[in-house]
Amino acid sequence: MKPLDQRLRVVEEHVKNSKVKVMIIGLGSVGSYLLDYLMSRNDQAISIVVVGRDADKMQEKVNITRVAGLIRGVNRSHIEVEGGVDLNDINAIKNAIEKHQPDFIVNSSRAYPGLKYGSISWANLRAYGIWSPLAIRFTKNVMDACDLADTNAIVINTSYSDVVIPWLKSAGKAYPDFGSGNLNHLVPRMKFAAANMLGVNDFWNVDIMFAAGHFHDVCISKEGQTEGVELPLKIYYRGEEQNLSHDEVYRACRIAMPVDQTRNMMNASSNYQIIVAIIDTIRTGESQRVFTPGFGGNIGGYPVLVGYRDEKLSAWIDESVFSFEEMNKVDRASIALDGVEDVVDGKLIYTEALIQKVFRAFGVELPKSVAYDDIDDTAKFIIDEIIMPQLAGQGE
Repeated sequence: MKPLDQRLRVVEEHVKNSKVKVMIIGLGSVGSYLLDYLMSRNDQAISIVVVGRDADKMQEKVNITRVAGLIRGVNRSHIEVEGGVDLNDINAIKNAIEKHQPDFIVNSSRAYPGLKYGSISWANLRAYGIWSPLAIRFTKNVMDACDLADTNAIVINTSYSDVVIPWLKSAGKAYPDFGSGNLNHLVPRMKFAAANMLGVNDFWNVDIMFAAGHFHDVCISKEGQTEGVELPLKIYYRGEEQNLSHDEVYRACRIAMPVDQTRNMMNASSNYQIIVAIIDTIRTGESQRVFTPGFGGNIGGYPVLVGYRDEKLSAWIDESVFSFEEMNKVDRASIALDGVEDVVDGKLIYTEALIQKVFRAFGVELPKSVAYDDIDDTAKFIIDEIIMPQLAGQGE
């Protein structure tokens, strides 16, 4: 694929000409929420195409979203449905991309839809990295299709991008530009917590500088603690740094959340934020900061700026407060706690700790490493040997 900055310049031209197309691949809960959020922006310049296998089911979701949007008076986006696209068929995905020429592609597909993997892994393993082969399963097909189509689109991935994007890059493959969710789900909790500790109501004026991998998104959100890892965090209110106890902030981030598909409101919002950040930067000239996992093919999550450097639109890891080395070190430690020792030369390497936990919990022995060419077989193995028996045990 072309370099990100080169593709950003193409998108910039389209935004300035008020013709922006977003392609959503997979219309499950994340894709459906994102469709609604994009429509609610009420921006006539944005058109949307949803892509997947079952055109009739997608059309039903599109219809209700369009009608509900028009009731609220926020429906100004044109929506198309592109059915018959099997995500196992790279050429079918490529053809859809070539046909619609999107500016943004959001891959919201899942190898095993309708299941929050963490509902199985956190209670048994306190780690999520086991599911990496499932998270990358369709992403690699989408990226192969993007490469073949030579698309100018900005690509956003929605599933475990802390590891999926680096895995693709390490294999010499095209990889998504941004990851949604994960780190970005934790930062708002911190803003609410800091505002409460400061006794202020305008929580939107709280700014956070922070970096961490997926393990700490879950651990802090569920347990309010960092497992003894010191994370890079600074808190600002109206531009002034605040001296707040980080441990107290983390504890306050433990707030009740649903465990069903409504959780995906956050992931869809993260996708929306990335798209809007790029559009708003082009329209206003003002830099926007997003928190995103996997950016640049780096393990873990980082603050990323979208803005103009040398009068050219670009995106880069924000090192204004913490250096890349500081953030990367912590991110790698976080992902190791999630069960991934490293991603190198196209191989995902599990930690010995995770392998032992999986055997104790499920009686299944994971391979030490998963080569890129073995992703599909390993994903099937995990579904057949872990997911299906667990769901059967739950009566599903």
